[in-house]
Amino acid sequence: MPDFTGRVIDDGRLELQWVLGSGSYGVVYLTLDTTSPTHDPIYYAVKCLQKAGLTKEQLAAQFREIELHKRVSAHPNVLTYHRLYEERNFLFVVLDLCHGGDLFNAIKERRLYHRNDRLAKTAILQLIDALSSCHDAGVFHRDLKPENILCGPDGLDIRLADFGLATDRYTSREFGTGSLFYMSPECIGKGSGSTQTKYSTRHSDIWSLGVIMINIITGLTMWRSASKTDEAFNHFLCNPDIIRSTHPISKGVADIIKRIFIVNPLARITLPELREEIVKLDTLFMSEEDLLQ
Repeated sequence: MPDFTGRVIDDGRLELQWVLGSGSYGVVYLTLDTTSPTHDPIYYAVKCLQKAGLTKEQLAAQFREIELHKRVSAHPNVLTYHRLYEERNFLFVVLDLCHGGDLFNAIKERRLYHRNDRLAKTAILQLIDALSSCHDAGVFHRDLKPENILCGPDGLDIRLADFGLATDRYTSREFGTGSLFYMSPECIGKGSGSTQTKYSTRHSDIWSLGVIMINIITGLTMWRSASKTDEAFNHFLCNPDIIRSTHPISKGVADIIKRIFIVNPLARITLPELREEIVKLDTLFMSEEDLLQ
């Protein structure tokens, strides 16, 4: 991938100024809208994807990501897709710029949600709303994790992003899709002891959302993988109540978590039910008294 820093594209309307991030997906540039007023400039995040050298299947996957993102972009808690600029060898996807970075940084580095009920609860509800909107539109993310969620500087204005593994299929035979810490047992497949030949993408997303909820509230993960080989996961399966001895969450959150982390996907809590239960909670955190015990 060449360095596009300083390059002007889209008939002079966009100036790629510097790199915000990069990965296997491509490179993201801070980009100036040159048509905006100099006293009130507008900036975007522009994702540059390489077309040259890709197979037809890989190119189709890039356009599928763009199409699915575009389909759900109107929701306020999904990263806004603006437009696509295409050249012979590259695609430039114009997206909203989020000034607060990703949710992983907000949780682990800045510790924004630590024992802050208002902030943590609002962030979780915004994330539920984003995922509900995607599911209602027939889009299933399949790679939910804090690194794929953006936020404002204060930890709010949650924006679901990165639809590279998203699908519009209600069931999938593609096992091992996503990031292991957040995968449901059925998505992991054989390693979890599952004998299923396909899994529900909707219910698998709900499992991943549960892990992110725990991240937000405690700054901790649940396990390395939801599989038979993982000691922490097996302890939870044998005794779900153990969660409050390993994670400082309120009893109300523990009760909700036990309805998410159910191995049978069809028995899991639904997103509308989850939202209703989160709204009811007085606190997400273990009390100071319980922490001292």
